[in-house]
Parts: sequence; structure tokens; C-alpha cells
Amino acid sequence: MATGESSDAGPARFGPTEEELGRWMDSAFHVAGDALENGEVPVGCLLVYDDEVVGKGRNEVNESKNATRHAEMVALDQLLAWCRRSGLDVGRVSRRTALYVTVEPCIMCAAALRFLNIPVVVYGCRNERFGGCGSALDVSSADLPQTGTSFQCVSGHRAEEAVEMLKTFYKQENPNGDQKQLCLPHEPSPDKRVQTLLAT
Repeated sequence: MATGESSDAGPARFGPTEEELGRWMDSAFHVAGDALENGEVPVGCLLVYDDEVVGKGRNEVNESKNATRHAEMVALDQLLAWCRRSGLDVGRVSRRTALYVTVEPCIMCAAALRFLNIPVVVYGCRNERFGGCGSALDVSSADLPQTGTSFQCVSGHRAEEAVEMLKTFYKQENPNGDQKQLCLPHEPSPDKRVQTLLAT
């Protein structure tokens, strides 16, 4: 993980090199593919500290029947366990850890990343409906006192590939129930949602 030189304007900036960005996003997309193969929304992510993967996650919502088991939350749980096993301070590790994820983190996940002071989030496609890095709400850089520190977002890496994976998932049937019953009264049917998604 590269850092820029510090200057009079402030501390050095923490972020991935181009080589790191490509390598870690390749791995995140591999994890997203695993999610897709297992009937989950194809989101995959890695938390990388000092060139080591300390957390890896894919969506586990359908598998666990727990709507909070997003890829980022799974990876954050692994980060916390890794710090305990390694005898390292979570705060110090988090401040030098980057998240690589195929889809923009939702508001819940962005808030968790902010509370842990993760400084950099690299993501593929935007999450127009629930994105917490500016698409729906900007948790990443908003002035939110006592909620951790803001983080840098690097967006758009392999965005088209991420969108194609999502389209593939949403064309499938949900193994956990009747698609039509899963729609709220004000939401379009699953067929209409896929048509809307494909039109973008």
C-alpha cells in the first residue's frame, strides 16, 4: 500500500498502487463469482492490510437468512478475528487497511467502514438504490461527528463487469421464495426490475 509524501497541506495520503488495485480487485471479483455460484447477490470484497488479506467476504444473506450478512460485514468480522488472533490493535490496523469490493457499499456497510476508520474503499459499480459512498447517501465523506473518519472512494474499477454479474443474478429465480411475494406493493415485479436493470 503506497503512501504519498507528507506536505505542509497535511498528512500523507494512503491508497493503493495501480498494481495493487488490479490484483486485489481480481480477487474480489473471484469472490463475487463464488457468491453468484452459491445463489447470493454477486458482491465480493477483500480487506487488505500491509499487503495481506485480513478479511474476505461475499454476500451470505440467502445462506444465513440474515439481511445484514453483506460481503463487507463478513469481511469486517474476519478482520476483527484476525486482529484478536494476531494480538494487534483493531484501530491501528483499520487505519492502514483498504477495502476492495465489486459494488459500492450500502449505507449500512459504509457506516461500519467509517466507524472502523477504514481510509480507502475501492469499488466497481455504483449502488444507485442503497449506495453509501454517494450514490444514495454519502456516508463516506459527510460531516458526521463522532462516527469515525471519512474515507476516500476509488470508484468505477471494472464497473461494467460488476453490473453484468448483477444482471446475471437478477435474471435467476430466488431459491428462498416466490419472487412475486417478495415485492412490496409499491415495488415493480421481479420481471420489471430486471427490465429496468437491463435498460441501464
